[in-house]
Amino acid sequence: MKSSSMATFQSEKLIRFHHCDPAGIVFYPQYFVLFHELLEDWFNRGLGLNYADLISKERRGFPTAHIDCDFRVPSKIGETVHMRLTVKKIGRTSLTLAVSVHEGDEVRVTAHQVLVLISLEDGRVLPIPDDLRARFSRFMEKVPAA
Repeated sequence: MKSSSMATFQSEKLIRFHHCDPAGIVFYPQYFVLFHELLEDWFNRGLGLNYADLISKERRGFPTAHIDCDFRVPSKIGETVHMRLTVKKIGRTSLTLAVSVHEGDEVRVTAHQVLVLISLEDGRVLPIPDDLRARFSRFMEKVPAA
């Protein structure tokens, strides 16, 4: 589901047993798995591209080159969280995303993630094609006028 601003892609995720530690809260590395699921959802539903085809047929990928996170409030087993993705910057070969996890009005986690387009055949860094750049730009963060 996309927000009305067209700058944010959103997806709901149920926090499951396998996401949690023995205390019943999300074990922090599992957020990276959830972030990648959000990325795949964004490609498939937000961008209208088949993520599996990008990997298996086109042999291109967007591995994470950098990520930083703030873990604010634990998420617990059984909760449904709302994940949001916004494009902060489109570079020549990289894409910077802002990702956040919410439960109701409460922000649980925020992250900034830099992805780099590569060839899965030889690991070469590739320029982002114009067609992808145009799709990504629909989700650029809207900056208020000064």
